Amino acid sequence: MKSLKLISSAIAMLICFVTMAQERTITGTVTDESQTPLPGVQIIIKGTKKYSQTDFDGKYSIQAQKGDALVFSYVGLDTQTFYIQSSNIINVVLKSSHAELQEVVVVGYGTSDVEYEDRSYARAERRKEKKEAKQALQGKVAGVQVQNNIGYAASPSPTIAIRGTASISPKNEPMYIVDGVKMKANQMSKINPNDIDNVSVLKDQAATSIYGNKASNGVVVISTKNEIYKNLSEKELDKKLNIMPIPTEPTQEDYDSFVENAFESPKTAPLSTFSIDVDNASYTNIRRFLNNGQQVPKDAVRVEEMVNFFKYTYPQPKNEHPFSINTEVSDSPWNSKNKILKIGLQGKNIPTEDLPASNLVFLIDVSGSMDDMNKLPLLKQSLKILVDELRSKDKVAIVVYAGAAGLVLPPTSGNEKKTIINALDNLQAGGSTAGGAGIELAYKIAAENFIKSGNNRVILATDGDFNVGSSSNSDMEKLIEEKRKTGVFLTCLGYGMGNYKDSKMEILADKGNGNYAYIDNIQEANRFLGKEFKGSMFAIAKDVKIQIEFNPKQVQSYRLIGYENRKLRPEDFKNDAIDAGELGSNHTVTALYEIIPTGIKSDYLAEQPDDLKYTKTETSSNNYSNELATIKFRYKKPDGDKSIEMVQIIENKSVGLEKASDDMKFSSAVAWFGLKLRDSKLIADKSSKEIIKLAKQGNSNDAEGYKAEFIRLVETSKHYN
Repeated sequence: MKSLKLISSAIAMLICFVTMAQERTITGTVTDESQTPLPGVQIIIKGTKKYSQTDFDGKYSIQAQKGDALVFSYVGLDTQTFYIQSSNIINVVLKSSHAELQEVVVVGYGTSDVEYEDRSYARAERRKEKKEAKQALQGKVAGVQVQNNIGYAASPSPTIAIRGTASISPKNEPMYIVDGVKMKANQMSKINPNDIDNVSVLKDQAATSIYGNKASNGVVVISTKNEIYKNLSEKELDKKLNIMPIPTEPTQEDYDSFVENAFESPKTAPLSTFSIDVDNASYTNIRRFLNNGQQVPKDAVRVEEMVNFFKYTYPQPKNEHPFSINTEVSDSPWNSKNKILKIGLQGKNIPTEDLPASNLVFLIDVSGSMDDMNKLPLLKQSLKILVDELRSKDKVAIVVYAGAAGLVLPPTSGNEKKTIINALDNLQAGGSTAGGAGIELAYKIAAENFIKSGNNRVILATDGDFNVGSSSNSDMEKLIEEKRKTGVFLTCLGYGMGNYKDSKMEILADKGNGNYAYIDNIQEANRFLGKEFKGSMFAIAKDVKIQIEFNPKQVQSYRLIGYENRKLRPEDFKNDAIDAGELGSNHTVTALYEIIPTGIKSDYLAEQPDDLKYTKTETSSNNYSNELATIKFRYKKPDGDKSIEMVQIIENKSVGLEKASDDMKFSSAVAWFGLKLRDSKLIADKSSKEIIKLAKQGNSNDAEGYKAEFIRLVETSKHYN
């Protein structure tokens, strides 16, 4: 009997492993009949609790296997079911529904016996005459207007106006009562049409006599089968309807303030030195603000992270170095007399099978602040994407922290995916945030399981809201600088909104041999942790520094665009003790300089030195007329301590913007938009129309649609900035 039980258990485990192996990522786009992308469409695997949701562009991603049924639902449109066959891409067109709101009934809300007596009476009455809700709400009930806000990220729910108002706006929004509970429009729009039992509309005195002056714009009353929303609080409603909270203003969010780089003279500042930055958290955070219809905080805008979100077509390195160097000079789109110098690095693409074994420690914040839908639930789904990329030679441990820190999963082989996923699924939020204790324990576990010449990395996932122990930014900086000496790398994944602490996340990534991403939705998790797994998780070079010497014969003034918190002193360039950024497999890094050529009159010129008595710039007989600048790079191998130097001359050769590469046009457009969001005083032209025009000219190699999404964000920003 015992043998039979063991065999049954082994078979069950085998089935689990086979099931996991068969799972794959299904992606696609959901649109309406006019081909407009639909944000907020719910995608559920039939018969399971696994779900996903479309983003701003109607795109989705979900883990499923052949034979699974994907159910696509959206209020106002017919629910559709698609079965997964051989294709990993399923694009869906949802058609208008004719059955979402079936009947009309007039009820109040609350929990009194009278209400339910009235409801019973109304149900008896409705048997005499049934009406389609579309007829009831649009056209058949006088003075009712319904507008489906499809395609508007800030207002995805339908807008309803009662009493014949001339225009539909939030000011004319009626009251919504569902199962006796007052709901907001975004909550009401998430109700599954199949759950609706009946609907009623109250206007004028009929509405205000029951609900008071707050019902002056009318009332839409809905009751569902089995009254599934009865007595739920607002937070419980959001959770049940999978609604991520959107604060009106990010008043508790924390960003480090910084001053925009100014123009400098090569005569007084001949060297410009900085660390590379592969992070792109700023861009996805900005995308979150714009998609939510919010003003973008200026200090949330780090231009280099916006530019580096996008991939550019730089060639692979052809020598012993781990990256290629690519430069281009063209016209500045925002200051017509100036030039833009683009410097692009392309990291070597290492085949997956040749990547070293990974020793990963997931350090997960499970404090009370992580309870929202766009925090711990999204975090767990995100890390499952990373788990799917792991191999048998990789191992994962899970450390969590709230009021204290603890190990919930010891180092586990990457092929035991079910075990790792079960550990993630069991995590729940609650308590305070002992972030310092969590970091100490995570690095201890990583060090105890250190793989020589391997990929040793702590992956911190949090909203950054540390409030117990070493919580100040300076304490965190000292702690993470000390842990960096262990040779363990760091990846920071940021989640949430409202109380998000970007400043802490950036410090940890900058000081800890790390990188930093902000995960605003499951699609971003799939991009960073799935599609770009190698670049995000495997360093091919560390402490990468750049130093440029501009030729004063050709350059009056220059300024580095972005990288304000990555600037280094000239003497730091050759100091191997100074930390700098890491470069991952197949990563690209782009930096832009704005240049005022010699002989050009400009309001932005750096202050030139007066004639000095004792110190003068030596004049060489060689004016290097064919050289714009000399650029130097220093980097270390991932497990090395000594830097390797590379040198390259940049020719004094410029092409007009119309003849520049697509990469130059698009990266300049992204930087331009970032400077506009920061309200830069150093750009003359702030036209969104011109930014969009330039971005469209440079939009190529966009299979994933990220560049097209950027263009739509610029269009959206005109309404909020």
